Amino acid sequence: MRFHDRTDAGRRLVAHVRRAGLSDPVVVLALPRGGVPVAAEVAAELRAPLDVFVARKVGAPGQPEYGIGAIAEGGVVVADPDALRALGVSEEQFERLAARESVELERRVRDYRRGRSLVDVEGRDIVLVDDGLATGVTAEAALRALRLRQPRRLILAVPVCARGTADRLRGLAVADAIVCAHLPESFWSVGQWYEQFGQTSDAEVLALLERDAQLFGGSSSGVSGGSGGG
Repeated sequence: MRFHDRTDAGRRLVAHVRRAGLSDPVVVLALPRGGVPVAAEVAAELRAPLDVFVARKVGAPGQPEYGIGAIAEGGVVVADPDALRALGVSEEQFERLAARESVELERRVRDYRRGRSLVDVEGRDIVLVDDGLATGVTAEAALRALRLRQPRRLILAVPVCARGTADRLRGLAVADAIVCAHLPESFWSVGQWYEQFGQTSDAEVLALLERDAQLFGGSSSGVSGGSGGG
């Protein structure tokens, strides 16, 4: 299974999300930036409000694409102890790297929300969406942060996920359900499962959030509408 682009992936993910047995009200949250086009399709099909929940991978020194941890809104920090040991990264080094990523995290929260608070998630079914999971450490940080906000149910939904990562996250019980449209046996990168996998821009993120707000009340007006799953 390969997806044409993130929009196609979101449309194909919806059927799998519905099987999770959602109950109204439902809120769809996207991990920006790449998760937003996927989540926008899920939110539109579920007639649910869309918002972003910001988390950032903490990359290894000199290898920023290699995640050794992650941070998320609300001050949640997750470190991969095996990766830290393997690379000889000290706790102090990791803290410095995480602090550097927090600057970009705060920028994204400020620019994407434009002064709004996060849509209320307490007591609601939350679907957290990304475009795919390799190590899953960024999603883990986001899920741990969202759990503190006391949702009724917390579901992670992605078009494609490394099988070992899905198993690890299920073992951690950080989500009530993990929904993957495709769980390949062999997994090298998220991008290999897309025909088009260009970087999502800030402008695209803002346009999709605005589209949701205009169509369904979206993130700018709290929770509204919603046919849920079932």
